[in-house]
Amino acid sequence: MDREENLIELRNLSFTYPYGTQVFNDLNFSLKKGDRVGLIGPNGAGKTTLFHLVMGLLRPGSGEILVFEKVRKTEEDFSEVRQKIGLLFQDSDDQLFSPTVEEDIAFGPLNLGKSHEEARVIVRETCEALGLEGFEKKVTYRLSGGEKRLVALATVVAMNPECFLLDEPTAGLDETTRERFLSYLMGHVDTYIIISHSHEFLKGATDRVYRLNEGGITLV
Repeated sequence: MDREENLIELRNLSFTYPYGTQVFNDLNFSLKKGDRVGLIGPNGAGKTTLFHLVMGLLRPGSGEILVFEKVRKTEEDFSEVRQKIGLLFQDSDDQLFSPTVEEDIAFGPLNLGKSHEEARVIVRETCEALGLEGFEKKVTYRLSGGEKRLVALATVVAMNPECFLLDEPTAGLDETTRERFLSYLMGHVDTYIIISHSHEFLKGATDRVYRLNEGGITLV
């Protein structure tokens, strides 16, 4: 893909919640390959909603969503998007549903057609990269909040996506784990959007930061 092509483009996007609150009004935004972007804004500004619209988990009232230069409207369209863009949910429990850590991490690669042997290699390499060695056989629901966060991130990393959408990725992580995560991100991932309340983290992890507020998006 050409460096100047948009991976994600939102054109004149509007969205209103079923209970009547408008979140976006004629919003425009684009993300190119190599962009490392932070996203901030008050609670209710629509940060998580924006991610869910890009992934097809919600549908806009009007406007267009383009991913990899193609307008996305149908479930089939967004199924392709979900194979190439990795979403880290705000709540790790929304991401983890297998009995053990290794099964959770292997689920995505297996779903993409990898063999069980290939998936085992991916699980091992992902655990090594994120400091999760020894966690493979652990029961997921018994992990601490910070451990779940890291395993949830591992399930996204294992898919080898072209772009990451990370919703509060450092929530619940101690300083050492947060630094390890940042080191992995900067060394291995070239295109992402991070939602975070930590301006310090975004300063170290992104090239620019946007603010969502009152239905629009502005560069900070």
